[in-house]
Amino acid sequence: MMTQLRNPQLHPPPVGIRSSPSNSAANKLAVDDRPVHSWYRFVLSFPPHLVRDYLAQFGIGPGQVILDPFCGTGTVLVECKKLGIDSIGIEAHPMVHAAAAVKTDWTPDPSRLIGDADRVAHLAAQRIRDAAWFPRQLPAESRQLLIGGSISPRPLRKTLILRDTITQDGAPDLRRHHLLALAAALPTEIGNLHFGPEVGARSPKSDAPVIALWIDRVDEMAAHLAMVEEMARSEAKVIRGDSRSIHTLLLPESVDAVITSPPYPNEKEYTRTTRLESVILQHITNRAELRNAKKDLIRSNTRGVYKTDDDDRYLDVLPEVCQIAEEIESRRLNLGKTSGFEKQYAKVAKLYFGGMVRHLAALRTALRQGASLAYVLGDQASYLQVMIRTGCLIAKAAERLGYEVVRTDLFRTRRATATRAQLREEVIVLRWTGKAENHCDGQFA
Repeated sequence: MMTQLRNPQLHPPPVGIRSSPSNSAANKLAVDDRPVHSWYRFVLSFPPHLVRDYLAQFGIGPGQVILDPFCGTGTVLVECKKLGIDSIGIEAHPMVHAAAAVKTDWTPDPSRLIGDADRVAHLAAQRIRDAAWFPRQLPAESRQLLIGGSISPRPLRKTLILRDTITQDGAPDLRRHHLLALAAALPTEIGNLHFGPEVGARSPKSDAPVIALWIDRVDEMAAHLAMVEEMARSEAKVIRGDSRSIHTLLLPESVDAVITSPPYPNEKEYTRTTRLESVILQHITNRAELRNAKKDLIRSNTRGVYKTDDDDRYLDVLPEVCQIAEEIESRRLNLGKTSGFEKQYAKVAKLYFGGMVRHLAALRTALRQGASLAYVLGDQASYLQVMIRTGCLIAKAAERLGYEVVRTDLFRTRRATATRAQLREEVIVLRWTGKAENHCDGQFA
């Protein structure tokens, strides 16, 4: 007998363009956007409605290819797939890359997904009650990577048993989806994490209904798969790689448009935000793997800076950043700030913008003539309250690399944590013209 979907009342995903939301709601996931997008959502994700807006403005439809070179959990790719548009995503973070790959795979049969989850849940429940399966712990080198208090002992043991049951006894073709459902439940429902300006641990819960929480996530996933199975089967390719080396990952002149939101220079440690699920699902198991993952990311925080980093050598294209770095360092000295992180503030600002210059330069070979681009970027004042107009600076770099700056759209404003000042979050709209200035072009040949 066919397994019944337990959650059939969810709204179907829209395919139209909505009007601009209010500033307070601009970055929230709308209820009718939940299908597929909600399977696993990075805390710093941008919203699907923004993707639809720019697809419409750029006149993009089936038969064209969209690129998101910082694809995160796949917001652009999922939205393109709903609209029947082929897409490519590039992501260096292993956990987030895995999430994007699963969210763009709509092949599992919803009934099988639920039926196999029920079987796995029964096995896992037996093993949780069985003393022979106790204790169940993380290896010491993995445990050391976690934020203190991320997850309590009892929920951790249950989670590890469920994880191992999924991987050892679950259907192989459903395994990735079942593991992503577990990843989605881990941070706040099973674990003790909370997300404000930074990720941290709240008061620990002594226990959690791990299997029930996982089943709820699987049910939602199955309900969404039933909704989208009739949609056009466009291709979504997710590549694990470094966006600064994009010319080695994509075919020449293969991309019609770019919609993306890169990291901002804001001291947010992107691998820390997803650390619990990255470690428990074994995407990162030790410090060497963590370091290797960070090295493929744009340098946007001081916890990801290494002695061999040299992206600042590309700042001939954007000398304004050197002035900002000097201001940061001067303020640090005047304030007597001497911590290791504070000494890196000027350096990371230069590495960030140098890395973004490298990315924009490498991207050029993959773009078709006239390709449109939308970059969501936010102003920052994280480094001793020195204002960094991120969007303005990236627009200048792009123009010097041969892009036409079409306009800047205000997406929303947000309040700075330290100063409470309003910071702009903008969409920089570019067009690829193929006319790079000689003094910039040779540097990246």
